Amino acid sequence: MTAVDVSNVPAGLFVLGAVFILLIFSLLSLGVLKMFQQQFRAGWLYFAGSVISAVVFYLLLDIWYI
Repeated sequence: MTAVDVSNVPAGLFVLGAVFILLIFSLLSLGVLKMFQQQFRAGWLYFAGSVISAVVFYLLLDIWYI
């Protein structure tokens, strides 16, 4: 394996990816937690929030970086 050169990645892209990855996976984990707590409505709302966040992330990537 060789070292990967990430110097060409813009800082904005890195920050956007980090923030949205944290947001999406934290909403997913909260959804799973609420499902285990038998709070199904809140769990599905967290799942929906993570899907909406993923779509917004895709749209922002498509508009700004692709």
